[in-house]
Amino acid sequence: MSRRRRIYEGKAKVLFEGPEPGTLVQYFKDDATAFNNQKKGIITGKGVLNNRISEYLMIKLGEIGIPTHFVRRLNMREQLVREVEIIPLEVVVRNVAAGSMAKRLGLAEGTQLPRSIIEYYYKSDELGDPMVSEEHITAFGWAMPQDLDEMLALSLRVNDFLTGLLLGVGLRLVDFKLEFGRLYENDEMRIVLADEISPDNCRLWDVKTGEKLDKDRFRRDLGNVEEAYQEVARRLGILPEGGPRDMKGPTTMQ
Repeated sequence: MSRRRRIYEGKAKVLFEGPEPGTLVQYFKDDATAFNNQKKGIITGKGVLNNRISEYLMIKLGEIGIPTHFVRRLNMREQLVREVEIIPLEVVVRNVAAGSMAKRLGLAEGTQLPRSIIEYYYKSDELGDPMVSEEHITAFGWAMPQDLDEMLALSLRVNDFLTGLLLGVGLRLVDFKLEFGRLYENDEMRIVLADEISPDNCRLWDVKTGEKLDKDRFRRDLGNVEEAYQEVARRLGILPEGGPRDMKGPTTMQ
């Protein structure tokens, strides 16, 4: 395993210096966190599965013209991505009342929303990722109005596409989180989809039974967390042969 300089380590992934300028290696960990890092644990094989699931969905989105930072998967736990300037916002798309929205508005979990609702959250672990408005975002310069327009349009396109794709394998896309970055190429800047799309940041329910097949199983101590992630990968047709084999992380340079 080659020695690479670690650029950043988050709760679920590590970013390393890429093999060529303008690229990074994104390594998926098995670490799991919930409730703003108050609950921590390990979901065996999660990193392997999320790498494969995110690869599959990023490729599918790229095929319909959604620009992403994804380049290619390198191995069981790593993928090559373009280096982007992350916009410090989480864009949450909600189709069904669940989680914090259900509590905040007193809605029964599972209530179909009148239409898809977009929420913005400021990325700050110290502050608990507070919800913010477009006024906050533009006033503090986290994103320009045209950036927000582009992020909104891309989020709705991603939602439309993923809702149909997942429905085809018996999964209800309840809500999900997206992150975006600024990609600079040849003196031009464009907004691209970054981070990952996986059961870590999507709520996925079985269409028939309502069974939760995402990180809520970890958050709520429902058990069978690894099996839920495997079931999503299995339905998408991408479960690695022999199950989610493990792989040691890369050797890092201090």
